Amino acid sequence: MQGGKSSSWRRAVLTLAGAAMACSLASAQDQRKSEAALNTVRKNIKELETRLTRDTAKRDEGAKALRAAEVENADAARKLADVRAKLSDQRAARRSLGEQTERANQRLSAERAALGSQVRLSYITGRSEVFKLVLSQESPATLGRMLVYYDYLNRARSARIAAVSGDLTRLSALNADTERVEAGLKELEAAQVTQVAALAQSRDARQSVVTRLDSSIKDDSAAVAKLRGEEKRLQDLVEQLRQLMAGLPVEGDQPFATLKGKLAWPVQGRLAGDYGQPRVGSVVKWNGVLLEAPSGAAVRAVYHGRVAFADWLPGLGLLLIIDHGGGYMSLYGHNAALLKESGDWVQPGETIAQVGDTGGAPRPALYFEIRFKGEPVNPHTWITRPIGR
Repeated sequence: MQGGKSSSWRRAVLTLAGAAMACSLASAQDQRKSEAALNTVRKNIKELETRLTRDTAKRDEGAKALRAAEVENADAARKLADVRAKLSDQRAARRSLGEQTERANQRLSAERAALGSQVRLSYITGRSEVFKLVLSQESPATLGRMLVYYDYLNRARSARIAAVSGDLTRLSALNADTERVEAGLKELEAAQVTQVAALAQSRDARQSVVTRLDSSIKDDSAAVAKLRGEEKRLQDLVEQLRQLMAGLPVEGDQPFATLKGKLAWPVQGRLAGDYGQPRVGSVVKWNGVLLEAPSGAAVRAVYHGRVAFADWLPGLGLLLIIDHGGGYMSLYGHNAALLKESGDWVQPGETIAQVGDTGGAPRPALYFEIRFKGEPVNPHTWITRPIGR
């Protein structure tokens, strides 16, 4: 009977182990399928971005020149930001090394002073203090206590010597680290000067292109035609992205649809263009909002999602689009630099770009849209706080 119970128990354990192994294998297979799907989507998006660039060059020589100038400008700005971030880290490392060196010097001074006192005491009592003590007329008990005392004294002296030696070794290592950091700082400071010059040059080239393009628009009808063309390109892009991202589920704490009235603006600034207002000639209207903000200010994702697009588009310049799932997307245009790539996950409030004036914006601003199933919706109804004009 006992053997039957044992056999049943073993079968149950084996069954559970088999089920766990099957679940693990299924999970691993699902993960591989998900990664393969993501890689396919990323490849398709890159092909779409390449095709858009090629089509832009064919259709509009001015847009081609502007794209080249603004992408170069963004690249220079990003490199400069990277150099400055590394400089900040190196300066923090130098401060930390300086503080460690100061503490090590203080410890060394204290240990040297204590060791000096012990050496002086030893000199005063003579080199053979223990031998003298043994030959003295002290009682055996007193003699024993004094020998123990001298043993402690010698151990303390040895410990002081070891501490001084250790502090000297640490100081040597700290000095070597400081020299390396200083050399790295000099290289980074030189790189910063180079990047500032490159950024200034690319900005001048961009401004020249913008001035030339502005002068080519003779009247409102030309401006309207230009805006309509840019609007159509964006609409086509969003539709293609919807199809590409359909196979990639977006997981979040809550579905995007439940967040109406709870989101924060992607950047704080002045409302310079509002949803539904006419743009030129009372014909073309804003599909989103234009928020004026300082150049380089952080642009933050309004919610969890996956980047569906991160490239340049006529009229919007450096554009980033996030897919939030459930048919919802948020769009961020006119950026100076994009800090995320297609396929990247983003979290609510995460910095995804920097405010700029790419794509023909008259001054630094962020263009922001929310779309549902490809159609623009009023972003004000999704934001928890109004924004000033």
